[in-house]
Amino acid sequence: MTDAQPLYDLAPLLRLMLLGAVIALGPLAWVWLRNRRSTPLRRLQALTVLTLFLTFDLVLFGAFTRLTDSGLGCPDWPGCYGNASPVGAHAEISAAQQAMPTGPVTHGKAWVEMIHRYLATGVGVLIIVLTVGAWRQQRAARRANGPPPPPLSAWWPTATLVWVCLQGAFGALTVTMKLFPAIVTLHLIGGLVLLALLCVQAVRQTQAALGTSPAPLRPVLRRLLWATLALVTLQVVLGGWVSTNYAVLACTTFPTCQGSWWPDMDFAHAFQVWRPLGLLQDGSSISFAGLTAIHYIHRLAAYVVLATLAWLVWRLRRDQVLRAPARWLAALALLQFATGLSNVVLDWPLVAAVLHTGGAAALIVVLTWALSASRTQGAWATGLPSPSGADTAPGRTTTSTHAPRASA
Repeated sequence: MTDAQPLYDLAPLLRLMLLGAVIALGPLAWVWLRNRRSTPLRRLQALTVLTLFLTFDLVLFGAFTRLTDSGLGCPDWPGCYGNASPVGAHAEISAAQQAMPTGPVTHGKAWVEMIHRYLATGVGVLIIVLTVGAWRQQRAARRANGPPPPPLSAWWPTATLVWVCLQGAFGALTVTMKLFPAIVTLHLIGGLVLLALLCVQAVRQTQAALGTSPAPLRPVLRRLLWATLALVTLQVVLGGWVSTNYAVLACTTFPTCQGSWWPDMDFAHAFQVWRPLGLLQDGSSISFAGLTAIHYIHRLAAYVVLATLAWLVWRLRRDQVLRAPARWLAALALLQFATGLSNVVLDWPLVAAVLHTGGAAALIVVLTWALSASRTQGAWATGLPSPSGADTAPGRTTTSTHAPRASA
């Protein structure tokens, strides 16, 4: 059944898009009801924050989909055996499940996979609304006696919309290329980039709505923030490579691996990027030494990242500018250590594995928040423009490190 099913069947595409629009109506109605008397900027800010929150939930559910082996629960895209839901594909799924009861296609896995697609479509609709709203606000600001200009160019949500479409393409390739490790890892990275894009917009819109501006940071701290973000991003890529190659259980002890501080590892094959799941480019199976290398490099890099996070938290707390992000970073670093350790010694429990992905996503968001909520000390004095003139407007607070939040 699976082999006869076309990989791409666009018949249910319109119904899926309509379902995504229906799902998006809930968040849109919530934002409108709570902010119907607010300014357009307030409504746009509230919708951006809510979209950021729902996108984070989508990343978590994507991790759940991958970790429950539900990524191929429907072997075609965008629907399920050419249907908009597993209900219409009941006969095909039953036949596949009967042939392989523990295989990739079961009723439960099909529902997990399709719910992930429904949620992704809903988030896509919300980003479309954000893009339209940003362009309308920017156009209104150009009129005589119009509202103040938006804190960010409308090209930001436009780029976010383009990126979410690219994410959809990677989601399709994840299915049609049968969980190709490089594609699945890129799909994870794309989700984190989407979170970062939304976070920048949420922070700047929140600052504009509150009448505040980015807090000044010494250049050394800004550089440390950027360096930490780069290291965390690299670590997330390595973690995605561990997960997509199912290399978590290559080491089941800590701090050693297989009873050794330097176990037998095959680096040449471990990081052969473009290859099918479980295989090498020549068609042979990847060795256990290759899986060990994938796991252990991620573990070694984790020590560097944790040390860098600890140093950053210490510096931020001493600087008294970004204490709130510092507390979040400290808590998330502890969460990552605890969940990563439990994945190893407790045989990869599902809750810990999902939380580990969520912690990584949260680290990206908090670091992006810290960078967006701050600026290099003295940068605007050299002629660089401030967002919307927030730093020079009379009667406004000059600095803020508030977390993005929806308007009440």
